[in-house]
Amino acid sequence: MAILKLFSLCISLFLLIRAPVRCDSIHFPSSSSSSSSSSSSSSFSSDVQLLLGKIRASLEGDTQNLLLSSWNYSVPLCQWRGLKWVFTTGTPLVCTAASSPQWSNLTLFKDPSLHVLSLQLPSANLTGSLPKELGEFTMLQSLYLSINSLTGTIPLELGYSSSLSDIDLSSNLLTGVLPPSIWNLCDKLVSVRLHGNSLSGSLPEPALPNSTCRNLEALDLGNNQISGTFPEFVSRFPGLKELDLGKNLLSGQIPQSLGQLELEKLNLSNNNFSGILPVFSNSKFGVEAFEGNSPGLCGEPLKSCAVPSHLSSGAIAGLVIGLMTGTVVLASLLIGYMQNKKKKSSSESEDENDEGEDEENGGSVGAGGEGKLILFEGGENLTLDDVLNATGQVMEKTSYGTIYKAKLADGGTIALRLLREGSCKDRNSCLSVIKQLGKIRHENLIPLRAFYQGKRGEKLLIYDYLSIRTLHDFLHESRAGKPVLNWARRHKIALGIARGLAHLHTGLEVPITHGNIRSKNVLVDDHSFAVRLTEFGLDKLMIPSVADEIVSLAKSDGYKAPELQRMKKCNSRTDVYAFGILLLEILIGKKPGKSGRNGEFVDLPSIVKVAVLEETTMDVFDVEVLKGIRSPMEDGIVQALKLAMGCCAPVASVRPSIDEVVKQLEENRPRNRSALYSPTETRSENGTPF
Repeated sequence: MAILKLFSLCISLFLLIRAPVRCDSIHFPSSSSSSSSSSSSSSFSSDVQLLLGKIRASLEGDTQNLLLSSWNYSVPLCQWRGLKWVFTTGTPLVCTAASSPQWSNLTLFKDPSLHVLSLQLPSANLTGSLPKELGEFTMLQSLYLSINSLTGTIPLELGYSSSLSDIDLSSNLLTGVLPPSIWNLCDKLVSVRLHGNSLSGSLPEPALPNSTCRNLEALDLGNNQISGTFPEFVSRFPGLKELDLGKNLLSGQIPQSLGQLELEKLNLSNNNFSGILPVFSNSKFGVEAFEGNSPGLCGEPLKSCAVPSHLSSGAIAGLVIGLMTGTVVLASLLIGYMQNKKKKSSSESEDENDEGEDEENGGSVGAGGEGKLILFEGGENLTLDDVLNATGQVMEKTSYGTIYKAKLADGGTIALRLLREGSCKDRNSCLSVIKQLGKIRHENLIPLRAFYQGKRGEKLLIYDYLSIRTLHDFLHESRAGKPVLNWARRHKIALGIARGLAHLHTGLEVPITHGNIRSKNVLVDDHSFAVRLTEFGLDKLMIPSVADEIVSLAKSDGYKAPELQRMKKCNSRTDVYAFGILLLEILIGKKPGKSGRNGEFVDLPSIVKVAVLEETTMDVFDVEVLKGIRSPMEDGIVQALKLAMGCCAPVASVRPSIDEVVKQLEENRPRNRSALYSPTETRSENGTPF
């Protein structure tokens, strides 16, 4: 069985990476002479010597890599994986089909006029570091090493390459600063993609002040730890079409000159930019390109920067609050106070009725001129002053509102969800759902601690703040020190999610559907790997148009059940479908839905179906899932894949219930539960729910 699996893997890798080449008609010695010919290295291609010298050893690290093992003198160059070749004359080496006699050419490596044109090993399980010798290739044009586990820094010598034009080192574990020598390549660069590493420091400017990188079309440095101010020199790159600096630590103003570029894709979100946005010649950029920055960032498509003099005091206060950096996050809830002061007597009588109703439902109430606070279990110590005077920062903006991390006066921290104005249903129907959500308590669900409703209708959900990351970050971000997600840990995460859903579906007097299951709404503790689900039941609060936005988001993220095409309302079966996609995401390690980079849609169930038909099922699993696994069947991995596909059945009635999902996951636990902790973690597993 092991031999068959290895054979299947080799075949699939062969189909995945083979490159078209034509081996010219050259007379070769027999394969037995290949070893002796290696001694006369002076006649070899200098690039071959580089590959077999430093580069292979550096890329594969401490573990022999299956793909890189094809780089040796006993294998024809046409079959060296991940490489394209070119002669000094500029003529590419093009191999014909494997059945051709040239496929077995064993002397091409001796041709000194042969050079590496492209090095392409994405998703190749590389675990080493970037060798400085990459800069010695004289005709290397493209370097694609994305989605690996390469560590260390980007070598300064990479900028010494004489022809490099396309660089993609995304989704690795690279650290340090971007070497300034990268701009030595400026005149030839077409694309630079370093997304999803741990690069730090400020971006170096080109050594020549007038460098324009006239051919550069894509610069993707998103999801790193780059600091400093906006790299203004980027606005001198006239051909730039795609710029991603999102999710970094950049601050200051965005230069107005950036608006002169004819950008097609732009992401500056989740930094700390402030000031006035440039006016872009291409005005199609939405709020998502700039969200998550300082509240002081303004201009289209964000809020207006101007404060007209004829505005009321309440409106001016609202705009000032929006523009202040590090301001009182919830002060906007006071805007309605002055506007409704004349209605105080009628409002007080209304509050008295509401207070009696809320006390009957088990919640305590604090009311006053600023609005009303309904407290639930665990939130009894909160006061209206605590909430209104909390300070903090924006964490995320969603289709239904804004999420804040807020600091209380006593030093405690809470999470606040301010619902978008007009997104919520009428007062009475909204409160009935809120009271239901406030009663829910389960170890795998984030509890609602309080609810605030202002006099003007502002609605604020108050939760515990947990300083832990999302499952999306664990699965798809590359960062130093990130825990390995082996199968035992992923199984615990999946089971925790299923148990939380089961409580919503069958553990309450009135069942609740989650309505927005995705990896970004699952919080994971990186020590115990316990999970907490967020955002459950919020679709029940929303007016139909906003609920439709949530369903639309589920579609773009790949979690939308097929029947939601004709029906907008989520139910327990659509939750199960979304859980199936999430379980596939956990097993495969790929993001479902539309890719932000190229717009392609990643259909995880289809990927599995193709693998089953091609008998390469084991190849679909994330490499971390299989680490330390002796028998995928005995450890429940294959059963989990079947369960996920069952949850994703196109016909809703065929899908299992969430209780059946929990039962199957419990029956197919990993044998080695001690793998929940790495050897460096000494805590006992006792007391952790699993």
